[in-house]
Amino acid sequence: MATLKRELHRIAKGPVNNIEDWWRLVFEEENRALYVEHEWAHLDVRDPGAEADNGTAAITLDDFLAKTHADDAGARQAKEQLIGVLRSLFEPRASA
Repeated sequence: MATLKRELHRIAKGPVNNIEDWWRLVFEEENRALYVEHEWAHLDVRDPGAEADNGTAAITLDDFLAKTHADDAGARQAKEQLIGVLRSLFEPRASA
């Protein structure tokens, strides 16, 4: 079965895009799971000995929508996009 993903937001910061974050709405058909996936790749290029901080986290829709994301502009924008996607599912459609 397929896993469907729709990008909600991405952000790249730093002199060489060394801080990158992606938020995606994910639907796993097999498990019937719907969640927000946050993926990140962070590296401090000023520290030659620094290790990269990479990862992926699955966040339930309830948890993602409940958070204020006050200190994370990228997550706030992803939340706004998610709300827009959800609203569009319930908008009345014009008759043909």
